[in-house]
Order: sequence, then C-alpha cells, then structure tokens
Amino acid sequence: MAEESHRSSAAEIPVTSNGDLDQSPEEVFVRESFSSGHGALNLSETCVTPSNFASTAEGIIESGPYKGSASQPTSPVAPVAPSSVVAGRLARSASDSQAEKVMKGQPQTGAMVIADEFKSPAMEKLDLVRKWSINTYKCTKQILSEKWGRGSRTVDLELEAQIEVLRDNKRKYEHVVKLAQTLANQLSQMMQTQRQLGDAFADLSLKSPELHEEFSFNADTQKLLSKNGETLLGAINFFISSVNTLVDKTIEDTMINIKQYESSRVEYDAYRTDLEELNLGPRDASTMPKMEQSQQQFQIHREKYEKMRNDVAIKLKFLEENKVKVLHNQLILFHNAIAAYYAGNQQQLEQTLKQFHIKLKMPGGDAPSWLEES
Repeated sequence: MAEESHRSSAAEIPVTSNGDLDQSPEEVFVRESFSSGHGALNLSETCVTPSNFASTAEGIIESGPYKGSASQPTSPVAPVAPSSVVAGRLARSASDSQAEKVMKGQPQTGAMVIADEFKSPAMEKLDLVRKWSINTYKCTKQILSEKWGRGSRTVDLELEAQIEVLRDNKRKYEHVVKLAQTLANQLSQMMQTQRQLGDAFADLSLKSPELHEEFSFNADTQKLLSKNGETLLGAINFFISSVNTLVDKTIEDTMINIKQYESSRVEYDAYRTDLEELNLGPRDASTMPKMEQSQQQFQIHREKYEKMRNDVAIKLKFLEENKVKVLHNQLILFHNAIAAYYAGNQQQLEQTLKQFHIKLKMPGGDAPSWLEES
C-alpha cells in the first residue's frame, strides 16, 4: 500500500512495431497537456526525471498526486491515454516511416500499398499489346472477308489505276535493266576476245614478213573495235545505273508509300465494317458506349486513310515527272551510243559520252593516282 500511494498515477508509453520508443516520454506528456482540456495533467505537479524513468519497472512513470475538480471523484492511480490528436500524429509518423522504408527498399512490417507510379509502365505496355491485338484481329478479319467475297472494300478507281500502271512499269523496267546487263556482259566478253585476237594478229605480223601488212591491218581493226567497245560499254553501264536508281530508289520509295496506303485502307474498312455491324444491332445502355468508341476509332482511321491517299497521289505525280525526265535522257544516250558504235563512227561515239558527262574507267585504273587527284 505504501508503494501504491507513492505511485499516484501511471501512463502508457507508445512503442513502434520493433519495440523502440516512438517518442520520448517528455514529448508525449507535453503534447497531451496542450491538446487536452480540463482533464489534462498539471505539469507543475508532474515529476518526470531521467532517474525516475530509469528506475521505473514495466514502463510505469512515477508522478505526483492528481487533483481533480470538486465534481469528479479522485482516485489514487489513473491511467493516462494519449488523446485523439496525439494518436493521429503517431499514426502519421508511423506511416511516413513505412513509406521511407518502401522507397529505400528496406524491409517493413504491416500492410504495404503500392503506388500507381510503379504500375503505370506495365499497364501501358499491356494496353499497347491489347490495342495491337485488337487491330490485328480486325484487319485480318477484313482481309479474309475480302478474299472470300463476303466483305466490301473502299476503292479509289483513279488512284488504283495509277498504282497498277506503276507496278506494271516497274516490272518492265526491271526486265529492261536485266537485258541491258546481259548485253553489257556479252559486250565485255567480245571485247576481251577482240583484244586477244588483235594481239595474235600483231604477233603473226612480226613473224610472217610476207603477210606483215595484212596481219597488221587486222590487228589494228580489232584493237579499234575493242576501244570503241569500251566506250559503248561505258554508255551502257551508265544507262543501267540510272534506270536502276529510278527503279530501286525512286519508284521503290513510292511503292513503300503505296503499301502504307493499302494498310490504312484495310484498317479503315475494318473499323467501318465494325461500326456498321454495331449500327445494325440493338441500341441499349450496354451497346451505346461501344458504338461511341467505335465511331471515334472509325473517324481516326478515316482521317489516316484520306491523308495517305493524298500523299500517294502527290507522290505519283512527282514520280511521273521525274521518270519522264530520266528516261528521256537515258534512252537518247543508249540510242546514240549503239548507233555510233555499229556505224563505226568513233568521233560520234565519244561525243555522245561527253554530252552526258560520262567518264570511262581505264583498265586497272579503278582508283585515280595521286597525280590525277592533285
């Protein structure tokens, strides 16, 4: 009884989940005194010292006697619990410490809430995969429907005719380039044979005094033909290179735009068909959101289709102008070079190469010497 009278009151000290003191006893009691009303502790009558705290067993702090009001009964020992304000501050402090542990990657206790920022990258990738799958399914369905004759397709008759002409011309130009390359290879072999034949005639002219003049004439003729063949071969190779550039770069660039246009056309028809099917079905609260979303997607793909159609039309117009200009010059070059070669007009053949700024490569002279570069 003497010990109980000596301990007039007791207070509970809050601790954290790991058993450490969340706040010092002095801070708890000071905050309690300011936040509570008439039932607060009198700080002048409360004795909290480090020596008392060290000697207190099981978290009991000794304090002076509590004097209540006249209308309230007094008790020798009364437990003091933190008020709602203190409890809220303690809860916020604990939640802040848990959040810091989460951000630092330290282990924590209790429930953990994952922020939306950690979920957003995965959710965005999943959403992209979902949209790609839906779009691929719709386009595949549209293509199969068109092949089976069950679905309708949007057709621009004028543009489709121009595209078909371009594809046919591309195949014919590639065939012309292939034939010209064959001619160049055959001419190169013939030139090699003419050079060998001219060397053989020149050797015989030296070893046959009685036929020296005849062998010399034939040797000079074969060497002249070989030289003119080199000039013609330079013109043919220039023709092949120019037409190849037209086919493999200029026309192929337009063909890439045409493929993109056709893909946008398939997407447009796929979403158009989807919207038409929804319009034919019932209209209620469950289908109206789908119809609105389908209408938005249809509008987006229609604008994309119209933009690609205009781009392809402009590309075809400029391609036609460039094609006419390039082929006009190259066909004149090819004709004049062939005609001058078989007519034996060496001067006209060389003039043709100068007209088109064609420089012949000397045998074994692929790289110019340092004297030519200077």
